[in-house]
Amino acid sequence: MSTTNSIVATTSNGGTTTANNHHHQQQHQDPATYFLNLARQQSSSSSGSFASSSSSSMMMGDEDEREEEPTELNTINSSGGFLVISTDKLSVKYTNVNLHGHDVGAVQANKPAPVKRLVYYFEIYVRNSGAKGQIAIGFTNEGFKMRRQPGWETNSCGYHGDDGCLYRGQGKGESFGPTFTAKDTVGTGINYASQEIFFTKNGVLVGAIHKDIKGPLFPTVAVHSLNEEIEVNFGQKYFAFDLKEYEAQERMKQQIEIENMSLPPNVSYGLVRSYLLHYGYEETLNSFDLASQSTVPPIKVVSENGFDERDIMYALNQRRTLRQLIRNGDIDAAISKLHDWYPQIVQDERSAMCFLLHCQKFIEFVRGGALEEAVKYGRIELAKFFELPGFNDLVQDCVALLAYEQPQESSVGYLLEDSQREIVADTVNAMILSTNPNMSNFQGCLRSYLERLLRQLTVCCLERRSLNGDQGEAFHLHRVLNSSKKTKC
Repeated sequence: MSTTNSIVATTSNGGTTTANNHHHQQQHQDPATYFLNLARQQSSSSSGSFASSSSSSMMMGDEDEREEEPTELNTINSSGGFLVISTDKLSVKYTNVNLHGHDVGAVQANKPAPVKRLVYYFEIYVRNSGAKGQIAIGFTNEGFKMRRQPGWETNSCGYHGDDGCLYRGQGKGESFGPTFTAKDTVGTGINYASQEIFFTKNGVLVGAIHKDIKGPLFPTVAVHSLNEEIEVNFGQKYFAFDLKEYEAQERMKQQIEIENMSLPPNVSYGLVRSYLLHYGYEETLNSFDLASQSTVPPIKVVSENGFDERDIMYALNQRRTLRQLIRNGDIDAAISKLHDWYPQIVQDERSAMCFLLHCQKFIEFVRGGALEEAVKYGRIELAKFFELPGFNDLVQDCVALLAYEQPQESSVGYLLEDSQREIVADTVNAMILSTNPNMSNFQGCLRSYLERLLRQLTVCCLERRSLNGDQGEAFHLHRVLNSSKKTKC
């Protein structure tokens, strides 16, 4: 598979970054510049753990989004005259005698529920149900009145133990689930995919409601009669409810919805075939066509659907040969072939493509342990690029390989991985495609139709998340593909 890391770098509201706009402008000057920027992204990651497929690195938003989570109860913003919070800020006891409805001992978590995930969830354990068992669990907004039960005020909801009713924004409850009392464990969570708030009792799902309350929502608990005592679990201990299984089921629902969508016959066949053609995988293409003859009738996707096979059939055999040479580390042979077949794309010895080829030649010396040859080659070829804008950082990374006894384990070890060879092979492939006088779509040089479709999928998921108030987990293509594999197993 190609390792073109065609990342969709986007802001949370769906706009592309300034840097990406600049890169986009550069791409129209020279396709190799696009791949040079991909190599630079590998450099900045400095971990060697870059995705092994172009499409697998696509995501919605930041893959490593981190949010602060609730960890304890907020002892400052609570109805302190009616309750006592333990020193670990995870237990609450009602110590007064309630005289009217406003004598509630309510307390929020110290942080709102995180939103950039599939599900947020927490639980309480009822140590003592007290005089009346008027215990509640739910979510409230930042301005909630701490002397009211969750669910009694707007922008709040709560599941109450004394009557099993659900309250959402008013003092009158609705029949919802069983009551709960001492030794029961009750939980609540937010399903951001379905936009629902759900409740559990003793590890069993009780029910769910549409999440119609706005703003950051704080996990909230309340006690309302003498000696009621609860312990809150924000994830510091195992939950009674199997949250991982619940999340797996939610993802399975999404996967089933996707698989139930009807597609025109042979669409996937055409997309896979176009991918193999684009990257010059001629042997695989021949095997694919042969295997498909008995199961899938050959098709021709017409050009008005955005597909013209002639564009990516261009120079297929030569592109295949060059890719194989580069993947085998035979850079000299690849450069020689380029001079014979496409002298126009190697005539500028300081171009981005030539730079990547020279870097790879240097890397192959290091990979083979020929360090003296690497030094000599670097002084002759890499030195030409050292002072040129846009090349400096990668030259330094290449040279840094010489400083380590075990360079593959260093911060520049990514250069020795097969993914680096693939970037160089993709660069050469794109530059050859760009010489096709009939290539009408510049993007066709950079990415296959399949990858462009996946990028569109990523953008659509980002837009959907944006319309949902940026709630829900990021889109990770790897996870979608892996879940599809598990479904078929």
